[in-house]
Amino acid sequence: MTNTYTDYRDVDQKQLQTDIDEIKNTLGATTEEDFQHLLKLERWGRASTLSGFALILLITYLNYTSALSSYIFWSLGFLAAFLIGVGNISRWANVTHPILHGAYDKVPNIPHRYTKDGFAHGKRRWIDWMDWITPDAWAYEHNIMHHYHLGEVDDPDNVEKNLVWLHEAKIPNFIKYTVVYLFAFTWKFTYYAPNTLRILENKERARRKEEPTLDYEISPFTKNGLALWKSYLLPYGIFQFIFLPFLFFPLGGFDAVLSAFIIILMGEAFANLHSFLVIVPNHSAEDIYQFSTPHKTQGEYYLRQIMGSVNYNTGTDLIDFGHGFLNYQIEHHLFPNMPHSFYQKMQPIVKDICKKHNLEYRQDSVFKRILMTIDLMVGKTKLRTIEGI
Repeated sequence: MTNTYTDYRDVDQKQLQTDIDEIKNTLGATTEEDFQHLLKLERWGRASTLSGFALILLITYLNYTSALSSYIFWSLGFLAAFLIGVGNISRWANVTHPILHGAYDKVPNIPHRYTKDGFAHGKRRWIDWMDWITPDAWAYEHNIMHHYHLGEVDDPDNVEKNLVWLHEAKIPNFIKYTVVYLFAFTWKFTYYAPNTLRILENKERARRKEEPTLDYEISPFTKNGLALWKSYLLPYGIFQFIFLPFLFFPLGGFDAVLSAFIIILMGEAFANLHSFLVIVPNHSAEDIYQFSTPHKTQGEYYLRQIMGSVNYNTGTDLIDFGHGFLNYQIEHHLFPNMPHSFYQKMQPIVKDICKKHNLEYRQDSVFKRILMTIDLMVGKTKLRTIEGI
């Protein structure tokens, strides 16, 4: 099928900028209603987490008092792990993500803890977003380096660039695919935590006019490796996999602790897999563009967000909640600091603008996109590279 879309180098970038900027006037200011939408998503995530742990409590108690069959125990344990995983990704994608972009900062009388400067800062990290990643490191890596360098050399989340080592590895393809599948279950702490620390350290190195570090360090016997274990891995690891399982000790001793540990560990695996599914394909497939130079104008910036992003299926709040609202990636990259509720309103407008400028608006099932992404990760396909814009 012949591609009839406009050559991106022929797009009227000034008019595109005017059209997209007008969206802000169309949608108006962020209101209390948008904040209440956030609170609803937060409640859904908390309900999922609490339901998961309540289910562990129930099956542990029943097993202690009447010895459940292994089939029933682990079937319900699997469900509990799934619910815990959903709650985990919701805290990140549905709550932390927009708040750290400052999406609700302009809501009148908003509690400080829901603003960019108040959320997960200092001691509130342990309350708002206890995870493998520190909020300040992720905010800089994601909000600044990724969003404003999308598809460029400085984009820390360029999948093709990050996996050159796998593409060039002299190993059979089935092993490459196996590496990717195993990575999907662990990527939050094997990749995201150390990489966000590296990017944050490079910010300080740039301030000191030093060369950036290209590889992250995991060994606790190095400066950055020690910081990784002290501030990133150990706090969450001890809380999640030691403290929480031991809460179940009164319901069956070490057997109960071990069962809770396994279920919580499965929940962590689900959270990694879920986040990998909805995050990684957003900018990674053979129909997505990367760029050899930084963008020069706001119009070019908008154009690149459309060229370098893809949406998944969208619809109701429940569907969007399951995707962490990352199914509106094009809209989000055009306006990163808007609340999730705005993207639902904005999508038909952005589609019309793309149609006006004869630009491709990519939108597919997340499952189709993950298969395309995995092909890119193993080196079977490549991102498109374009010069001149």
